[in-house]
Amino acid sequence: MKKEERKRLEAQLKEREEKLEGQLAEFKKDLDFGDETDHFEEEADEAEEFGAWLGLKRMLGRQLARVRLALAKMNIGTYGICESCGKEIEPELLAVNPESTLCKNCKVKK
Repeated sequence: MKKEERKRLEAQLKEREEKLEGQLAEFKKDLDFGDETDHFEEEADEAEEFGAWLGLKRMLGRQLARVRLALAKMNIGTYGICESCGKEIEPELLAVNPESTLCKNCKVKK
């Protein structure tokens, strides 16, 4: 991988990391469901909202972990290497998904 391409991807990953951290910081704020739920429907709506909120928080956390793993790999020199076969991950794949850990062939196999 060319040095310029690596720097561009690193900047992209750092920007994504910052964005995800900001989004996760929003989840630290408590949800306000209110203390007065008069009807079963209100409680069901709140439970559904909480489930969606929790699912989104987990998804963002997993994305952040993948971004941080990619940045760590850059620091140790293993970024862009497929975790399955050990070959170089295609630059066009990294351009679309810079935190990818598998090459095209291994993605198809899984």
